[in-house]
Formats: sequence, C-alpha cells, structure tokens
Amino acid sequence: MSDKKNYDPYESLHKFSLLWEKQINDFIFLLTNNKDFVKMSHRGTDLHSRYLDTFKKNQEALASVLNLPTKNDVTNVANLTLQAEEKMEALEEQIWDLQDSVKSQNKEIESVVEVSKEIIKLTKQLKTELVKTKKELADTKGLHAELQELKFELLKLNDFKQEFETIKELIKEEKSIEPVLTGTASGN
Repeated sequence: MSDKKNYDPYESLHKFSLLWEKQINDFIFLLTNNKDFVKMSHRGTDLHSRYLDTFKKNQEALASVLNLPTKNDVTNVANLTLQAEEKMEALEEQIWDLQDSVKSQNKEIESVVEVSKEIIKLTKQLKTELVKTKKELADTKGLHAELQELKFELLKLNDFKQEFETIKELIKEEKSIEPVLTGTASGN
C-alpha cells in the first residue's frame, strides 16, 4: 500500500491563488501607504471628475443639438410616467367611489320613486273618496232640505189635525146641543 497522496490540481490552484492574493494585497498596501501616491490619486480623481463633468456637459449639448434624449431626460420622463400612473390610479379610485355613490343614490332614488308612486296612488284614492264624499254631502244636504220640508208639512198636518179635532169636537157639541135646542124649540 502506498503512502502517496493523490495529486489534486484544484488544491494546488487554491494555494497558488491565496499566495498571489496575499502578495498583491501587500503590494497595494505598500503603494497606498505612501503620501505621494495618495496626493497623486487625489489629483487624478479630481482631474477625472472634471473630465467627466465636461464630458457630460458636452454630451448633453450634443444630444440637445441632435434632439436625442439624455439620461436625465429619460429619468425625468420615467418620474413623470410614475407620477401620471399614480394620479391615474387615484382618479380610478375616485371614479369607483363615485360609481358606488351613484349606485347607492340610484337605489335611494328608486325607493323614493316607489314611495312617491304609492303616495300618488293614495292621493288619487283620496281624491276619488273626496269626490264621493262631496257628492254624498250634497245628497245629504238635499235630503236634509227634504226632511225640513217634510217636518214643516208634518207640523202643518199636526196643526190641521188639531184643527180637525177641534172641528170634530165642535160638531159633536153641536149635535149634542141640537137635540136639546130642538126639544126646547118644539116645546115653544
């Protein structure tokens, strides 16, 4: 049995990359730990930022001459689109709320219309009843007048009856007086 280990190329590559990484980090540390390098990198960064600002201004000027959109234009359009979408969503919600309120008001109006129809129906019934009542009142007044006439006639008849009774009594008295008078007259 052999004590030899199998050769693994990936392990060797890993060891080599770790060693290389350590050496590069040490080199970068030595380079960046120097004041002159820091000053130069600062100047380079300033120069690069001025160059980028100039490049950006030139690019925007060229884009405006060629009528091409810039990154800022696209960003502004995207922001405006988002704002427009938000406003449209808010308007849609308001429209839905309005539709709901219109539906509820329509239901209320329908119920009011139904109640109004019933009130109109009752009013018509009351009107016909009022016409009937007026007619009956007129008939009642006519009957009252006729009853008054009948009462007057009955009073007349009562008076006539009393007069008739009086005349009847007078006639009876005359008949009873007549024999007495005829007897006295025959005795003369």
